[in-house]
Parts: sequence; structure tokens; C-alpha cells
Amino acid sequence: MALVKIIYASMTGNTEEISEIIESTVQEAGFDVVREECSEVDVDFFDDADACVIATYTYGDGELPFEFEDFYDELEEKDLAGKIFGVVGSGDREYGDLFCKSAHDFVDALQKSGAKKVAETVEIENNAEEEDIEQLKKFVQELTANL
Repeated sequence: MALVKIIYASMTGNTEEISEIIESTVQEAGFDVVREECSEVDVDFFDDADACVIATYTYGDGELPFEFEDFYDELEEKDLAGKIFGVVGSGDREYGDLFCKSAHDFVDALQKSGAKKVAETVEIENNAEEEDIEQLKKFVQELTANL
């Protein structure tokens, strides 16, 4: 059975809730899943994963969450060739072009590590509403179709 690993950072609880929705949708699709908060793991978390998922918020002026900084720095040096991934971001549209910037930074880092993006990046303003949940279900479908 393919293993999907989800790592998340959440300040307000929005991104944690988003990661829980992804986790339950992956389980409903019949795949094994492990979900962890980013301060609990290091970059080796993805070593045995078939699919890697990052759920992150964007802090301040387009900054990575401080608790994700070390993971991010190590990720660019990690070899994840042969793995697939998807990224989900939460943020506030008041920040304009910086909305969900951290999610896009993680896409770049994962691609540098050799992983293949197979799901469209989902951007959610604050907490997940009904239409966002539908996007997350589609995200999981795209991801698991490649397993």
C-alpha cells in the first residue's frame, strides 16, 4: 500500500484543519497516511513516503513559518527523486502578491529536491470553507491517481 506523508505548520489552527481534511480524504481513498506537525519531524520524514504533502501558512510579508525554516533549508539539499508531491497553503488575501507565498516556496524547494509535482497547489484564505474542501478533495484525487 502506498504511503502518503503530510507535514504541516499552523499558527491559528486553519492549516492544521486543512491537513486533517487531506488526511481523512487520503484514508477514504484507501491509502496509508501519516500526518505530523513540522516541529515534530525533520527532513528525513519523507524518506519512506511515496507521496509528500506540505500544508503551510504564510507569515507576515511572505515569510515561511518560523517553525518550518530549518525543514525548508534542509529540503533543498534532500534527494527526493522518485517521489511525488503536492502543497497546500493558507493565507490572507490582504497581502496581495504575497498570498500563500510559502506554499509556492515549498513547491520550488521540492522540485529542487527532485520530487515531481502531480497536484495543483491549493491556496485557501484563512480556514477551509465548503468550496475549499472540494478543492482539497480534487487535490487528493490528483495526488493519489499517481500512486
